[in-house]
Amino acid sequence: MRLGSGTFAACCVVIEVLGVALFLRGFFPAPVCSFSGTEHQTESPAPEPSAGAISNWTKLPPPLFSKVVIMLIDALRDDFVFGSKGVKFMPYTTYLVEKGSSHSFVAEAKPPTVTMPRIKALMTGSLPGFIDVVRNLNSPTLLEDNVITRAKAAGKRIIFYGDETWVKLFPKHFVEYDGTTSFFVSDYTEVDDNVTRHLDKVLKRRDWDVLILHYLGLDHIGHISGPNSPLIGRKLSEMDSVLMKIHTSLLSEERETLLPNLLVLCGDHGMSEAGGHGASSVEEVNTAMILISSAFERKPGDVRRPKYIQQTDLAATLSIGLGLPIPKSSIGNLIFPVVEGKPMREQLRFLHLNTVQLSKLLQENVPSYKKEPGFEQFKVSERLHGNWVRLYLEENSSEVLSNLGSKVRRQYLDALRALSLSLSRQAAQYDVYSMAVGTVLVLEVLALLLVSGPRALSGKAELDVPLPSPAFSLLCYLLPLGLAALHVTVCTSAGGTCYLCSLPWLTAGGVMVLVSTLLCAVLSALTGMFAGGKRLSKNPPQCNSRSSELDLLILLGTVGHTLSLGASSFIEEEPQTWYFLVNTLCLALCHEIYRNCFLGDDCAPQRCPHAGEDFDGVAAAPQGKSPGPDVWELDRASRRPSPLGALRGPDRWMVLASPWLILTCCRLLRSLNQTGVQWAHRPDLGHWLTSPDHKVELSVLAAVSLIMIFVLVQKRCSLASKVAMAFGLLGIYCYRVAIGNLLFPWQQNNKDISKGITEARFVYVFVLGILFTGTKGLLKSQITADDFTVKTVGLWEIYSGLVLLAALLLRPHNLPVLALSLVIQTIMTQFVWRPLRHNAAEVTVMHYWFGQAFFYFQGNSNSIATVDISAGFVGLDAYVEIPAMLLTTFATYTGPVLWASHLVNFLTSEASRPAPETQASGTLCLCTKLTSTSVDGAKE
Repeated sequence: MRLGSGTFAACCVVIEVLGVALFLRGFFPAPVCSFSGTEHQTESPAPEPSAGAISNWTKLPPPLFSKVVIMLIDALRDDFVFGSKGVKFMPYTTYLVEKGSSHSFVAEAKPPTVTMPRIKALMTGSLPGFIDVVRNLNSPTLLEDNVITRAKAAGKRIIFYGDETWVKLFPKHFVEYDGTTSFFVSDYTEVDDNVTRHLDKVLKRRDWDVLILHYLGLDHIGHISGPNSPLIGRKLSEMDSVLMKIHTSLLSEERETLLPNLLVLCGDHGMSEAGGHGASSVEEVNTAMILISSAFERKPGDVRRPKYIQQTDLAATLSIGLGLPIPKSSIGNLIFPVVEGKPMREQLRFLHLNTVQLSKLLQENVPSYKKEPGFEQFKVSERLHGNWVRLYLEENSSEVLSNLGSKVRRQYLDALRALSLSLSRQAAQYDVYSMAVGTVLVLEVLALLLVSGPRALSGKAELDVPLPSPAFSLLCYLLPLGLAALHVTVCTSAGGTCYLCSLPWLTAGGVMVLVSTLLCAVLSALTGMFAGGKRLSKNPPQCNSRSSELDLLILLGTVGHTLSLGASSFIEEEPQTWYFLVNTLCLALCHEIYRNCFLGDDCAPQRCPHAGEDFDGVAAAPQGKSPGPDVWELDRASRRPSPLGALRGPDRWMVLASPWLILTCCRLLRSLNQTGVQWAHRPDLGHWLTSPDHKVELSVLAAVSLIMIFVLVQKRCSLASKVAMAFGLLGIYCYRVAIGNLLFPWQQNNKDISKGITEARFVYVFVLGILFTGTKGLLKSQITADDFTVKTVGLWEIYSGLVLLAALLLRPHNLPVLALSLVIQTIMTQFVWRPLRHNAAEVTVMHYWFGQAFFYFQGNSNSIATVDISAGFVGLDAYVEIPAMLLTTFATYTGPVLWASHLVNFLTSEASRPAPETQASGTLCLCTKLTSTSVDGAKE
């Protein structure tokens, strides 16, 4: 049976997408939620257990507080309040923590630590999924049961000022609001002034019940300058004064009300040492939370140290404080110190409402809920509570009653912790069966592509699928039956928790048939290939070359990296994989160079030469033909590079030293930025350079790096581009001085800090000019069939424009990464690829490896916490979505983009085209690489 290459490719893509989707469904399971939704908000609360006695507590308890003010400071990690910075810059808050009427906590925020999922966790008490990271860019309306919706339904008047994410999540919930965009991170003053300017007026009014303030300035400073910036202290002092103003206003108002007010100071997430957030480091997940109220009076000598709680506990606590039902999907516990001063009966009533809500949620999400320890403890607590209520109604006070009440309270608290833990574990439980089936589908398609790809890419562009023998057909018929039996066994033992087990039998059977069919197709193709002894490629190679150690390294490195993506620990520490591969590549190149130089060409693998000797020059077209991409050809006899053994003088020594120079550069770059998970917290050269005490050293290093960039890039540019490059690099230094990162030589200290908008736009002009010049030359060479030199110069100028843009967007301490990247590219081009005559496939893989390594040399990782979103707002005075997204993406992937651009320049400058078999091998190599990259993204 014959299939066209288009049909074959389309089928592979469809099955691949199905496999990835099935894997992701298992990797990101459905969140724990209540299936009753929010439409049953009027249902009666659980009555107080009374063990046969008649209790009149059948309704919700009345509110504990008259008004609630939530002051949320974005990226307020715990040491900003409870550490040395809090003592120095937040004296009023420190006084409240140590001596005032307050309870202090370190609230743990579960990943992902970005704003929208954290707001969702605070108001619903549930654990958001990683899909909410995508929704964070454009937050949809929150349909899940939450405190805000409950408060509005109860007639509470809510006012909001701050991050517009709240307005998107809760539309039509606020009687008054003023939202500000959270993505324009260059603004850390006006975004908070827009919130504070409303305070004087709104605090004097009496027509509201809940006031929510979301301050963004601290988070923006972190994205721009990091947690050690001097701007952090100023912003903390500003927030301390705002807190004092709100607290004093609430205290003065309490004289006219019967109930006390509650002020909540909290953060949505923390801040990493690099200034970002989104991952699970201690600095990102630990946030400060302080509950301030006159109801929390402390006795002399009462020392209250911050306790550890979950961020999801706030939803249940606010609901009890406002006299509202707890959100149905909340997995949080009531923060007990809030009600600790209440009578025992009220304490037990609050704890009973919380445990009933958690037990109902457990019943809806865990089929074997009766076996859970938390549910058993809840039943015991409820029975003891009923006995206590019966005793309480019979006699108001006795020692037995007090002791039993304390026992019931402890039992309830233990049950709450156990129930919350069971639900949290359920939310993080992987569907291994779905992941396994999805992985099998993906691997089967990849195997089929590797076996059948060369024939599908041949001249006939069609694939011959052999029909199996009768014995083999019987095996293919029995295979679906075996998979169906395995499916029944897994679903029976899993208890209905697997996604595939919840599908209809017809759909699940179709998946089993698809898996077995693909496996039979792969086995059939392999059997036909080995039985017939035929090569997969239609055109055999034209040169009789044997595989070198370098080819083996490329193959093993590619396969090994792809296999490593099957383990989460290898994904977290993927930078170490690429560092190892790049270092091993340098050693392999060193071995190949030394063997060629000292043993001669006879011991070196013979290669199919494809490239000209001069990377900067251009080969002449054959006589009588106009130069163009279809007729580029070298006179191999006259242009073949000389053997390495014939090199003399400095060139020979540079060739011999080139692998060690590259290894040295890579080792220096590894010390610049620690990344990954296990080593990310360790000090590195980047942290030392970015500290305020070493601004002079950073300025010198940045200046040297910019000079190196100019020297390495300008040699192949036109005169106009050289001038634009020089002025652009000078403008970059001026921009960094304007925003306070660097110093001029005549400056001792830079106190006049601005946003640098003028300087950045000055650089953008030269970037666009260089890109325009290069694009014009490229189009001219395509349209008018001009000299081939015009095309190569045009491509290089486009590359130079991208380098200038990267220098503008990268942080100053990362400029050496860009400079050393250019150094390595120059060394590899002049002293490795040309003398050793590597083919296009090898050069392509080397570019890809180095591009991936430089992605991590920048300080990036497989965590969104290392994404520098401040790069998207360089030169912008307002939030513009598309430019901000493009600039942020380019700044994040600077390494891979520049190495890919250099690859295009290198291959285009070669005067001959590679043979068809070289093209096919290069295509297969790129397919494998792109597949591994997609699997890497799916894992993250």
